[in-house]
Amino acid sequence: MGELFRSEEMTLAQLFLQSEAAYCCVSELGEIGMVQFRDLNPDVNVFQRKFVNEVRRCEEMDRKLRFVEKEIKKANIPILDTGENPEVPFPRDMIDLEATFEKLENELKEINTNQEALKKNFLELTELKHILRRTQQFFDEVSLTAHRLNPCFFTFGQFVAGVIGRERIPNFERMLWRVCRGNVFLRQADIEDPLEDPTTVIHKSVFIIFFQGDQLKNRVKKICEGFRATLYPCPETPQERKEMLAGVNARIDDLQMVLNQTEDHRQRVLQAAAKTIRVWFIKVRKMKAIYHTLNLCNIDVTQKCLIAEVWCPISDLDSIQFALRRGTEKSGSTVPSILNRMQTKQTPPTYNKTNKFTSGFQNIVDAYGIGSYREINPAPYTIITFPFLFAVMFGDLGHGTLMTCAALYLVLRESRLMAQKNDNEIFNMMFGGRYIILLMGVFSMYTGIIYNDCFSKSLNVFGSGWSVRPMFNSKVGGNWTTVLQLDPAVDGVFSGPYPIGIDPIWSISVNKLSFLNSFKMKMSVILGVIHMLFGVTLSLFNHLYFNKPLNIYLGFIPEIIFMASLFGYLVILIFYKWVSYSARTSRDAPSLLIAFINMFLFNYNDPNNKPFYRGQMAIQSLLVVIALACVPCMLIVKTLVMRRQYLWRKPVLPYGLGDVHEFNFADVAVHQAIHTIEYCLGCISNTASYLRLWALSLAHAQLSEVLWSMVMRIGLYSRSLGGFILLAIVFYFFAVLTVVILLIMEGLSAFLHALRLHWVEFQNKFYSGNGFKFLPFTFESILDGRAED
Repeated sequence: MGELFRSEEMTLAQLFLQSEAAYCCVSELGEIGMVQFRDLNPDVNVFQRKFVNEVRRCEEMDRKLRFVEKEIKKANIPILDTGENPEVPFPRDMIDLEATFEKLENELKEINTNQEALKKNFLELTELKHILRRTQQFFDEVSLTAHRLNPCFFTFGQFVAGVIGRERIPNFERMLWRVCRGNVFLRQADIEDPLEDPTTVIHKSVFIIFFQGDQLKNRVKKICEGFRATLYPCPETPQERKEMLAGVNARIDDLQMVLNQTEDHRQRVLQAAAKTIRVWFIKVRKMKAIYHTLNLCNIDVTQKCLIAEVWCPISDLDSIQFALRRGTEKSGSTVPSILNRMQTKQTPPTYNKTNKFTSGFQNIVDAYGIGSYREINPAPYTIITFPFLFAVMFGDLGHGTLMTCAALYLVLRESRLMAQKNDNEIFNMMFGGRYIILLMGVFSMYTGIIYNDCFSKSLNVFGSGWSVRPMFNSKVGGNWTTVLQLDPAVDGVFSGPYPIGIDPIWSISVNKLSFLNSFKMKMSVILGVIHMLFGVTLSLFNHLYFNKPLNIYLGFIPEIIFMASLFGYLVILIFYKWVSYSARTSRDAPSLLIAFINMFLFNYNDPNNKPFYRGQMAIQSLLVVIALACVPCMLIVKTLVMRRQYLWRKPVLPYGLGDVHEFNFADVAVHQAIHTIEYCLGCISNTASYLRLWALSLAHAQLSEVLWSMVMRIGLYSRSLGGFILLAIVFYFFAVLTVVILLIMEGLSAFLHALRLHWVEFQNKFYSGNGFKFLPFTFESILDGRAED
């Protein structure tokens, strides 16, 4: 359990890998994912490293596989994913893989080229077929028109026929009319079926243009060329056109058969590749990662050994040794690889072991900053405090139940959802935090029971503890209504507290908001002070672990006394007021806020605010003096003691010893002054910051109540059949607004505020977050895309 509360103990180790065994050893280390390699060639250009050619070959194979994958997806062929994790190929197998990928790529390119040429030829023949079919109709129509207008026009006229894009017809016709000055005759008809171009599907029209003279012929051809119209030869006599159409149809049938055979062959090639392409990707990317890692190593002068430096957890050294032995045996080498621990003064990386449950909470902490090496880890405490503070702001039994059900769906179906590999970023973020959402929902159900709030309505499970009586009549809107009032001063009215949570009678009381304001404000202060005191207490464990007694005596102790003397005392006063004053005597209770302000002003003669207990003045004055005395301890005394310790150590240090840094009194004094002022003022501002628990809780409850009164109440007015239909419609809108506004928007707001309370108000008491993350060389993160090359 120790690694859960503090990061793993790390060590710097040196690996001596024989050249013939280095590839297999790095492969085994990538499978277990327990070492982080350091770059021993930072000044060497990436193109001048030893294994740069192997990396390029792997990148070329990866490029070919991406081309094949693109073709497979274009053909809508599913890629088989069996979840298999193949072993890394040996270096000698790279030639076979390159030959396989080269053959596959060339075959697909040849098929695509041939298919494109065949489709282009098929398109031309199809267009010619439509021209020949339409030509006779055009000739018949033009013959009648021409003989009616000018009998000589058709006898000596010329014509061209072709196809053009349907959308270009209006401009094409207008240009012909203007350029040829009306001396041409155009007929056109749409081709009903879309034509398949090698790259897309297009709609075209057949046209025929009649004219006289070579001058008009040249103009017409230039216009056709400008509008990208395709011209085809068309015989003049009907018999020739009929014979030509029969030949074109025969060629189309033959070409269609060849196209079908080509497509079948392409499908067979792609289907065979789809079965193994995922395994090929894994093999190639593993090989590429290994050669990238080998480029980080040094080569000794004999060229027979590679030297690497790695960070690794001390608890995993046996597993690393076993992986090195396994890699040496797999390579067939007789010389064992050596792991040698090194002594270093460099700060190791921070490594916190996580599982699928704790990883989400660890990510919340790491988003603020990676913890310093061996610094206490806030994540275990965040598992409880984060969803609880969220639930204080989001407390509603109904909304918490909906959130819990949504999270349970993600948790119970996590294996199937992980296998689907959804690319939606929002869904992946929600899925990664499914356990966080589950706890937030469960805690929200608990706080909803405490608040007795379910979709803005109270649940009367145990019966109210108040005996409510009509007190007087009030005229509202011209009508007299009976006002129910809770008067604790009336004898026999109050019968005892509600067993759990808030009494449901408060939901109809006139002073409901005032009561909830008072209750939730005090609760926020209590939770905030306890949370911050816990954070200050955790700093003690850091000081003890790093053996810093000065930080304990002149840091932790004054800090905890300062906060406990002022704000801890305020919490005690809150509980004292709750216990000491009953419903009957609550009117005479003094104000906590005024009492706390008078405590700092040493004002105890306020007639409007009586003391809580005897001796209050003496105790409060003593607490303020003690708190003020803690400030110079942190501000001045600690700096002077640090200077004295440095002066005592300096004469006994050997000349030139660089272990002890030069002591700069001004810098240390300024730093300590900033820390002290920040802590003292932070105790006030951070306590006030926890009032967001009260504010958001009330906002959520009021928004839920407004949504019910403005939407759901509409459907509850009528009890007829029409009212039932109206209720169904209104309930739909109520459900949608509840999910969108109260669950998603309000939930996100409460999440962000809980995040801020942990990052700023809690973690700054003990957590510096100045470390850097342990990034082990692991195939899993590389294949998932979570690590860069």
